[in-house]
Amino acid sequence: MIIPIEQLDSVTLTHIIEAFVLREGTDYGDGAAFSLAEKVEQVRQQLLSGEAVITWSEKHDSVNIIPRSQLQPTVVH
Repeated sequence: MIIPIEQLDSVTLTHIIEAFVLREGTDYGDGAAFSLAEKVEQVRQQLLSGEAVITWSEKHDSVNIIPRSQLQPTVVH
């Protein structure tokens, strides 16, 4: 399930992004050294642009941030 970022207060959104950035240990390329604040802002911009989304997994009882391109299509019967 996608959680619209508009439904989250700014503090909660920031905590979700920080947890994601710290958990992922994202590789930003050779010589790239970004502060936590810079990484958080990069992810926030991806969420605002719609490039990334926040998802909730009931099965795993967890929140994650993924690229929109990785969303599984919903099958309707």
